[in-house]
Parts: sequence; structure tokens; C-alpha cells
Amino acid sequence: MPELEVRRLTKRYGGTVAVDDLSFAVEAGKVTGFLGPNGAGKTTTMRALLGLLRPSSGEALVEGRPPVAMADPLRTIGAALEATAFHPGRSGRNHLRTLAVAAAIPGPRVEEVLEMVELTGAADRRVKGYSLGMRQRLALAAALLGEPRILILDEPANGLDPQGMRWLRDLLRAQAAEGRTVLVSSHLLSEVSQTAEELVMIRDGKLVAQTSLAEFTAGGGAQVRVRAADLTGLAEALGETDATVSRDGEALLVGGLGAERIGDLALQRGIALRELAPERQSLEERFIELMGDEEAAP
Repeated sequence: MPELEVRRLTKRYGGTVAVDDLSFAVEAGKVTGFLGPNGAGKTTTMRALLGLLRPSSGEALVEGRPPVAMADPLRTIGAALEATAFHPGRSGRNHLRTLAVAAAIPGPRVEEVLEMVELTGAADRRVKGYSLGMRQRLALAAALLGEPRILILDEPANGLDPQGMRWLRDLLRAQAAEGRTVLVSSHLLSEVSQTAEELVMIRDGKLVAQTSLAEFTAGGGAQVRVRAADLTGLAEALGETDATVSRDGEALLVGGLGAERIGDLALQRGIALRELAPERQSLEERFIELMGDEEAAP
């Protein structure tokens, strides 16, 4: 049974359809990137999974049940949808203490999560003095407070510097490695490509694709980079096939033909190969190819 699932989920706001008959499932033990252009319906879907809105039709399920049926929400789902849900005059430590008391979470856990998000040194400062990156860390600390089995994070890298982004990658991978379900939306496709194993992509509230990152970046216009002792002779041999061939310095970029077939052609012509390497497209390239170039990022 998937940990998170939406089944034919639709949400309308008046005449606007934010999510349209959307279905997908998210498994445990992996980081799943949730991608789509601005206004695609990502935040609406996440809010439905958290029970923060009522679907117009269809359903959102957490561990096979509606989110409102969760007996212990903070220990089931940790969520960070925005880094602004704090009392500005309260310290970071007291914000977490308040949440811990409300959920009957032992006090020492507050210090554990402060250390996890590397915020211990600023924990007694008022939140109104925090940078955006610090508020993001505090939001993540709140999400982790109950040691939840599921994490739902909306743009968690906003405001983080390069060191913070590396820290976030390591944190999310570690959570997934411990068997948790991690669903993350992000505009930063380079970060998603270094963190996620699975992808769910939506546009106009509809599912466009659900696939692994490896399969997605290997598809489309994937090419093979070839260097050979006789590059001209190899290009002539490839010209007799349906492959597309272009020159890239001292190499050929070959599309439409697998590495194994290229190797066979070179062997038949007695041409020594010096490099034969598939070149995957970047996640951004494939995303734009799939979604169109109206936006360069989701």
C-alpha cells in the first residue's frame, strides 16, 4: 500500500479548476520530486494530502485513509508548506516547545531537531530576526519534531545558501534511507536532480508523468558521445543508418542509435573506439521538452 495517494482528485475554486482528476501514489523509502509549472496545482494537492482542504471530488489518502482520520498527525506527517507560520516575537526554541507541548512530544526532542537543522546557536533569537534560510530551517525542525513517517515539503530550499542546499539534500536522503516517505516540490531542478529518485509531474492540475529520475533523463533526445581513432570513417558508417550525427570537437554525438550498435559498427569497420558514453539530458532539459518552454522551471 502506498503511503501517500491521490485518487481522481479534483479541486475547484469557483470556476477555476486547480486540480483536475489527478491520480498518483508515493512509496516509502524514496525522495519523490513533485514538479510542475507555477499554478500547476502542486500546493493544492499537498494541502489536500494534509487535510487542509476538502476535495471537490476524488480523495487524498495517507497510509490508506483520509488525512482527517490520522490519530496522531505530527507523528504521521511532518509538513512545511511555507516558512512564515511563526509568531514573530517568539524564539525559535519556544516555537518548537509550543508545538511539542500541544502534541505531547517530550521536551528533549526540541533540542534534537534544533541540532538536526543546525539552528541551536540561533534558537533563542526572535523569529522576526531570522533570515529566510533560518525560517526554512525552523519550518523543517517543526516538520521533524514528531519523528513522522511521512514528510511533505513545499519549496524547502527557498532562501538556503549553497551550504544549506547541500545540508538539505543530505537530510532528505537520510530521511528516505530510514524508510520514510518524502514528497518535495521545488523550482530548483538542479537540486531535485541531486536528491530525488522518483518524479511526479503535473500541469494544469493533471498528471503529465510519473517515473524515476533515471528513466526520465535517459529518455527524449538522449545521445551517445563517441571518440574514435578514425572519426571521419565512423561518421560515414553512422551516416548509412538512421542515426543523427553531429560533431562536438574531437567527438561525435549520436542520437537514435544505442551504444552497443555503435560499437558493432566500429568493430565491423575496424575502427578503434576511445570513448563510448551515453549522455543523459539534464532534468531541466527534459522538463522543458515535456512541459514546453513557457517557463524554464516548475
